[in-house]
Amino acid sequence: MAVLIDTPVWPWRGRLWSHLVSDVSYDELHAFVAAELGIPRRAFQGDHYDVPADLYDIAVAAGAQPVGSRELLSRLLAAGLRLRKTRAS
Repeated sequence: MAVLIDTPVWPWRGRLWSHLVSDVSYDELHAFVAAELGIPRRAFQGDHYDVPADLYDIAVAAGAQPVGSRELLSRLLAAGLRLRKTRAS
């Protein structure tokens, strides 16, 4: 399993958030989230899940590998699973 999580430093709605990704497949990521975190599938952000800080330790205990945000992005890109943002015309 290669589920990765970065440190919860991303602020939104008064909370800090992490990004949770897989560098193997989206199916692996969805299965991990459903089994370990209970985050609804509708929360999937195209190539990652946003995970609130209160679930960070639970994700790590369940097997998510803590990495820095740059490593997370690098491994997501290397796996071909990173979705590029489209520019508004």
